Amino acid sequence: MFKNIVIVGTGYVGIPVAAMFADKGFNVIGINRTKDKVDLINKGLCPIEGDEPNLPELIKKVVKNKKLVATTDYSYCKNADAILICVETPFDSEKWEPHYDSLKSALTSVAQNMSKGCLVIVESTIAPTTMESLVKPILENTSKMKAGKDFLLGNCPERVMPGKLLYNIENLSRVCGGINEETSNKMLELYSHIVKGELYPTDCITAEVVKTAENAYRDVEIAFANEVALICEKLGINVYEVRELVNKAPYRNMHLPGAGVGGHCLPKDSLLLSYGVKGIMKPELMILARNLNKKMPIHTAGLLLNIFKEKGINVKGKKITVCGFAYLENSDDTRNTPALDVINTLKEKGAVIQVHDPFVKSYEGIEIKKNFYESIDGSDAIIFVTAHSEYKKVDLSKIKKLMNTPIIIDGRNIFEKEEMIKKGFIYKGVGKG
Repeated sequence: MFKNIVIVGTGYVGIPVAAMFADKGFNVIGINRTKDKVDLINKGLCPIEGDEPNLPELIKKVVKNKKLVATTDYSYCKNADAILICVETPFDSEKWEPHYDSLKSALTSVAQNMSKGCLVIVESTIAPTTMESLVKPILENTSKMKAGKDFLLGNCPERVMPGKLLYNIENLSRVCGGINEETSNKMLELYSHIVKGELYPTDCITAEVVKTAENAYRDVEIAFANEVALICEKLGINVYEVRELVNKAPYRNMHLPGAGVGGHCLPKDSLLLSYGVKGIMKPELMILARNLNKKMPIHTAGLLLNIFKEKGINVKGKKITVCGFAYLENSDDTRNTPALDVINTLKEKGAVIQVHDPFVKSYEGIEIKKNFYESIDGSDAIIFVTAHSEYKKVDLSKIKKLMNTPIIIDGRNIFEKEEMIKKGFIYKGVGKG
């Protein structure tokens, strides 16, 4: 019987999970190492900006009802019936290995405080074999308890997405990978309180592969769309028309191309999957896809540099406004944002960069403007990297009057090429020849 739940990590995965369990009547403790975030949650405020339906209201409700409390103190794990670990697990592509510092720290702190009989679940995305080679040894060696005997251990990978956090948790199916059958059954019992989708019992390594493979698959699909976009540019046609007509055929679902792939999952999960078979085999297709997607921000910046070159304009000193710093529309999530590569590519050529985003409050080393028209005033070019709803409603005539030179690079198909040219803009879009 579950009553007390601890959630380690209160970010995009942890805070909606915590709020949902709290709303179902569980006593939930959210642990975060950042005191400012802890204080924010304890005031009933949502730590996530952007358009996140129903989450701010739910957090306010469960905090007011004293069903959710945030803390930096791991001693609350002593009374926990279940502990869910929801920390970030980035991948270091230079060293070609996962960066598990946050995971290791969380596991150690949990193991120092958990009690016998507890169910420990890793929701963080991890490379195949990590439960056996890293998670289990840390918990056992630190706690001096045996997994499967003294405590239960499982892997239930998250499937959240900014903008759909609560919806995805409630409605999408989940895999419950347990160290044994008892664990999987306990996981099914626990998650059935908040998940309406199907819950599938399996083992830990299968759960690990399922999560990394599903995101690697999506990354490959996006890479295909991006390559078709590059082909369409060369052939002088519109990739979005091609995509629409391709998808008229049965069993086809060509994805959207664009200025780059960001977020916490897609840029790293194919690498995590590959890392799981390091020394055994060398995956090829998904790595090729990852490398192609990594080039798209540089290609997007290159569309502008080519216009400058054709017009005989020296890029050095030119003011370029990058619109959209979050990786996803109507979100404040900047993890692995393609905007950074766009910005750095242009800075290397001597351009003066200004950044606008309606949701991102701050980012180290980059000033982010909130007023759109002020940010583009006097610009020599604008690059739209993120398809925030605000950008789809802008006054094009006003933009043209404010700019020094009316050059628009559209990385997300926000505008129609014919309309932009008719209004007097020099316009280039990803996949638009």
